[in-house]
Amino acid sequence: MNSLRKLLNQILNVLAGGSFLAMVILTCWQVLTRYVLKNPSSWSEELVSYLFAWMALLGASLVAGERGHMNIPLLMDHLKPKARKALAVFAEVVACLFAGVILVFGGIQITSLAMGQMTSSLGVAIGVFYLVLPISGMLNIIYTVLNIVEILTGKICLEPVNKTVQEAQKAGKEA
Repeated sequence: MNSLRKLLNQILNVLAGGSFLAMVILTCWQVLTRYVLKNPSSWSEELVSYLFAWMALLGASLVAGERGHMNIPLLMDHLKPKARKALAVFAEVVACLFAGVILVFGGIQITSLAMGQMTSSLGVAIGVFYLVLPISGMLNIIYTVLNIVEILTGKICLEPVNKTVQEAQKAGKEA
């Protein structure tokens, strides 16, 4: 499982980073064509907006794999280890359900609807750009399953973020 996670991380880093690099280059091209050549490039502006969506969703999948999504450590820090583990698994299940219903199912629906529409400047089916939704959803599902397995096997550390809370709890038990 660790090799699958490493492979996915490498692929997503290249894709998200490549999207960002392409966006920077295309934006510089837009500035050059608009202000220097006085002939604005419309296709590059459109492509940058689609690349931004791909970069953001692929980056969000990376964050899901690293368990870097938003959480509230204040609650987790006050729980016993078994409750902490149960809450962590519950959070991953909710993320998995969201990815399955919204990103995969909804993404497939919107992608298939948009395949008949063409972009104005690029002449490509809009559905091609929406493909990132189900792709990102599947990646999130894979990552959440990996995270659940690693939480249950103890490979993911769920120690309190705020050590002073843990120390206060120990001091309270000793008194």
